[in-house]
Amino acid sequence: MTVSMRVMSAGDGYKYLLRTVAAGDGKRLLSTPLTRYYTEEGTPPGRWMGGGLRGLGDGLVVEGNVITEAQLQLLIGLGRDPVTGDPLGRAYPVYRTAAAHALDGPRGDGHGPTERAAASAVEQPDEKRRRAVAGYDFTFSIPKSASILWGVGDAATQERIVAAHHTAVAEVLAYMEREVAATRTGTTAQGGAVAQVDVTGLIATAFDHFDSRAGDPHLHTHVVISNKVQTVLDGKWRSLDGRPMHEAVVALSELHESLFADELTRSLGVQWQQRERGRDRHAAWALTDVPDALVAEFSTRSRHIDVETDRLIEEYVASHGRRPTPVTIMKLRAHATLATRPAKQVHSLADLTAAWRERAARVLGHEMSTVAESSPVLLNAEDLPRAAVDALGVSVMTAVSEKRATWRHWNLTAEAARQMMPYRFASASDREAVVGLIVDAAERASLRLTPPELAPSPVEFQRDDGTSVFRPKHSVVFTSTELLDAETRLLERAGLLTAPRVALGTAAFSRLTGGGRLAEDQLAALASVAGSSRVIDVLVGPAGAGKTTAMNALRRSWESVHGAGSVVGLAPSAAAAKVLATDLGIATENLAKWWQTHIDEGSSFQAGQLVIIDEASLAGTMPLDRVTALAASAGAKVLLVGDYAQLQSVDAGGAFSLLVHDRTDAPELTDVHRFVHEWERTASLGLRQGNPNVIDLYAAHDRLRDGSTEAMADAAYGAWRADIRSGKSTVLISDSNEAVAALNVRARSELILEGRVDALHEVALHDGTRAAVGDTVITRRNDRRLYASKSWVRNGDRWAVIGVHRNGSVDVRRLGRRWGSTVLLPASYVAQHIELGYAVTSHRAQGITTDTAHVVVAPSMPRENLYVAMTRGREANTAYVAVDRPDVAHVGPRPGDAADVTARSILCGILQHVGAELSAYETLVAEQDAWGSVAQLAAEYETLAAAAQHDRWAALVRASGLSPSQVSDVVHSDAFGPLTAELRRAEAHFIDVATLLPRVVAARGFEDAQDIAAVLRARVAAVVSHDTGAGRTRRTPRLIAGLIPRALGPMDAPMHQALAERADLIEARASVVLDQALLAGEPWTRALGVAPRGAASAAWHQNGCTVAAYRDRYGIVGAKPLGALPESTAQKLDAARARAAREAAQRLGQDQRVDALSRSRVLAGLTR
Repeated sequence: MTVSMRVMSAGDGYKYLLRTVAAGDGKRLLSTPLTRYYTEEGTPPGRWMGGGLRGLGDGLVVEGNVITEAQLQLLIGLGRDPVTGDPLGRAYPVYRTAAAHALDGPRGDGHGPTERAAASAVEQPDEKRRRAVAGYDFTFSIPKSASILWGVGDAATQERIVAAHHTAVAEVLAYMEREVAATRTGTTAQGGAVAQVDVTGLIATAFDHFDSRAGDPHLHTHVVISNKVQTVLDGKWRSLDGRPMHEAVVALSELHESLFADELTRSLGVQWQQRERGRDRHAAWALTDVPDALVAEFSTRSRHIDVETDRLIEEYVASHGRRPTPVTIMKLRAHATLATRPAKQVHSLADLTAAWRERAARVLGHEMSTVAESSPVLLNAEDLPRAAVDALGVSVMTAVSEKRATWRHWNLTAEAARQMMPYRFASASDREAVVGLIVDAAERASLRLTPPELAPSPVEFQRDDGTSVFRPKHSVVFTSTELLDAETRLLERAGLLTAPRVALGTAAFSRLTGGGRLAEDQLAALASVAGSSRVIDVLVGPAGAGKTTAMNALRRSWESVHGAGSVVGLAPSAAAAKVLATDLGIATENLAKWWQTHIDEGSSFQAGQLVIIDEASLAGTMPLDRVTALAASAGAKVLLVGDYAQLQSVDAGGAFSLLVHDRTDAPELTDVHRFVHEWERTASLGLRQGNPNVIDLYAAHDRLRDGSTEAMADAAYGAWRADIRSGKSTVLISDSNEAVAALNVRARSELILEGRVDALHEVALHDGTRAAVGDTVITRRNDRRLYASKSWVRNGDRWAVIGVHRNGSVDVRRLGRRWGSTVLLPASYVAQHIELGYAVTSHRAQGITTDTAHVVVAPSMPRENLYVAMTRGREANTAYVAVDRPDVAHVGPRPGDAADVTARSILCGILQHVGAELSAYETLVAEQDAWGSVAQLAAEYETLAAAAQHDRWAALVRASGLSPSQVSDVVHSDAFGPLTAELRRAEAHFIDVATLLPRVVAARGFEDAQDIAAVLRARVAAVVSHDTGAGRTRRTPRLIAGLIPRALGPMDAPMHQALAERADLIEARASVVLDQALLAGEPWTRALGVAPRGAASAAWHQNGCTVAAYRDRYGIVGAKPLGALPESTAQKLDAARARAAREAAQRLGQDQRVDALSRSRVLAGLTR
């Protein structure tokens, strides 16, 4: 990716950008080449960018001007105008922890709790503590080959490359202003905003940097986008909507790379080609004129290791008076590898360029010449006919659908930009137009899952293209007809009761190999599977729950009825298939290979067979559909075994989770048997469920460490090495490929020093590392032509190197075997498909069991990866949590690195980050549910009501007794909307707001009030909650679904219609939620009592609808009717109404029972 993004927290994170800026900076225009800074140590100063600059500093902030540290502090650090210092909207919120609040003494200001709720600090538990977002640091990098050409080329070439880079960055920023940037207004029940509106532009600062952390050419620009934006509608300063900023990053990266390639091609006439970068990585686009040897020179740490090795050799010669032997040099190089962690140093561009040119000349044997200019074909948007656009749209949709079950606009945009990269365009607008047309065609070829707007919006709430502001731009979710049909077929087969079944035989109840018997949960699950005639069945098992033991018992029972060979195995990968075959002793194949064999030879299943598909969560939807269709037609039964809480398919998936959650009786193993310690069994299930409380269990048993990424890698490695030396089986896990590579190099270097690896004779591997006798390696490609004993070489197998040959081939033996199981790997295989195998990723770790596991945890890790990694060890699993976010180009703290981050806070964030993809069917249900929920509809209603009666409420404020300046402050405050909502609530309870507002104004002064509107809202809310409804009148409050105050008084017809339609939808939704809960027998409905008959039935249902509406509005799930205690004032008021409705429903049910009892007694008396 050429674009990455980090969130910047408020405070002094901006200082990172100034760390390397050259002293004595002068003004630099965008067109000024970087040669101005050749002789100055450091990087150029930042410059202003963006269309939002017009709203700053009375027009004194001009694009291209240099930004000062004081200006950066005001804008990013404090959220203020960088020139005038005026606040840009609300100040950054300060989220206080509960612990900090506990240290506060009692307040003597006399203010009640509702008024204190308007304070600027928001209290939250430590693990859920939020940090104010100050901005977004987008890093724009050019392709490696282009950076190298810039670093070693002549001055004219360098100037053109920089100009092309700056132009591409400016084009992407302008694109972001049109397609990505937005803010939100209105109010949701959870305190967010419901309407997404356009902004005048972005406020950005750009800082050019020259090199990577290793000192290699790495031209990149940090574009820091302020979180402050102005709305087009009213000119108010608000915060950027962060959702599209995150969602669009990959698409922006693909677009930026192609725009830069266009610009450089038009300027220099260069040509581009795709170059492979190894397994699991997309091919990279590179300049044809920059050879691979030069890219390799500037892509590894080899130079630093060579320099350090030379220094150690010189010391050795000085100390011993002779040159070291080859064995000693080998060990000196291993020392150098461990010692050379490149520390970023500040140099002048002149020094950097001179060093880069010298290195290039040494590699090439001559100086780098200028590139050979060509005359490329440049396309215009109108060159592509409609048919070609439609075909490309289908191609884009198909490519995305192979990897995802559902997608959005930005997924299609990224793929469209990727497929258009081979072509050069005459201008940025031509490329953007073509990509846009292709995306439109791809959306037409897709199946829309997001429902249309349920009620029309007034024109004031529509964008220029007619879409509603209540639907964020590019938020529609799509799938394909093929995927949804495949999921439907899987659900149908899961409900089809035509498969063979067996009774559990004595094998299931007999003593297991090694002692013991099947646990009760295993027996119950097996009985359910074996006795079911479902064509597709499932077996869910957490990590360490004994799935293999259970499957073995099932195999024996099945074969006792249907004969040997009646159980066959399949798995998503060759490695998983091998494990299944070994554990169960059955014929097993990976899904892709089995299907290809079926296509080629026509082989299929047989009647009476049991087809076990292990690690089913990793299987794609389409392969499962194909295989289960054949099994159903053959009269076989398919059992999907896995855990939806573990890692998911890299292809379009989610089918296993769909099939599990579609049933209420899915067989599941509940007891964890893997771990030695009882507490870890409970804790592992907590990780699986995302329960943050289990973090304390790991901490209490000394299983957590925290620190910098390097410190945690050191600690994890040290513990892993200690376990290795003590003879334990152990695994070292990281979720980062780069971290795994670094840990592998370190492990190898220490083994060389210990004499366990003979590095005198080595072979080079594709990732720049080397292997020799004694190394542990992992094979990364299936090759059925290469056999070790009775098993062929599989992707993911680990081996010990036992021989290295001059032609580059190596002899390897399966890890853990003392003899046999050897194979000669050809040189071509070694060069492309071998990696060091000391450390592994979470994906490689799934399915293995060891004594201990040491896990390097990064903040970006999803829950599923953490759960898999932390459940590999029987005796101990330890997390080494990195609290920083390093990158390849920089050292030290980065934007978003907070000083108070701990292992607990990082882990809590990870447990909330679910990476598993929902199936298309589940997404369809979720989309329908979300957009039709009371939460969404009520937020729309509240926002429309505030706009419809804005002028009326403003007039009331002017007549309330406030001074003109106070009136202006109130009407223009962000709290004016919440104030009008409280006034509407009061009016719905028949309170005269014309007299109420003057009364609360006169109650107390506003001398120390930071926001008069917020204080007035708190006072009105206190009055409404204390003295409303039944206390003043017997009339029923005018509330929608018993919760939302109706908008009363004069308003225009379109607004009135929009509000009326949403009110009807809210009440209909509440009724549906209640009826579905009653039909399903959900536990919370028992709190309503028994539904009465007759006249009381309608009243009981209405009260039940109020409780259902409350649950739907605040996202409450579980058995408690009202969920946890509410936090906000508005929710507390709604909770009081829902509680009253619940109690009223209970009374109605009790009255009915009392009446029925009285009647029965009377009848009994008459019959005596």
